[in-house]
Amino acid sequence: MMKKLIVLSAATLVACGAQATSYKDGSYTGEGKGRESQIHVQVDVTGGKIAAVKVTKHGETDMMIAAPIEMMLPEIVAKNGVEGVESVSGATMSSDGIKAAVLDALSKVK
Repeated sequence: MMKKLIVLSAATLVACGAQATSYKDGSYTGEGKGRESQIHVQVDVTGGKIAAVKVTKHGETDMMIAAPIEMMLPEIVAKNGVEGVESVSGATMSSDGIKAAVLDALSKVK
C-alpha cells in the first residue's frame, strides 16, 4: 500500500511539473505598491520562462529594498513566478510590492 502511495505521489508531481507555466517571449513591465512608493519592475521572458527580473524604479529606503532584490529576484526566476516565493522578514511591504509588480508584468503576457 505504501509503495502505491509513493508511486502515485511521484506521478502527480511529474504531472504538475509538466504543466509549468509558459510565457510569451518579450520584456514586460509592471508595478506594485511597496511601503514608501510604487515599485517598478521589468520581467524578461526567454524560451517561455522568466529569464530575468529587474527593479527599474522605486522610492523605498535602500536598506529596505536591498534584501528583497538580492534574495527574491533570483528565486522568482528559478520558480518561474512568485508562487512559493517568501517575503523577506523585516521588509515585507517592499517584498510584497515586488511580487505585485511581477504579477502585474506577467498579467500583460497572457
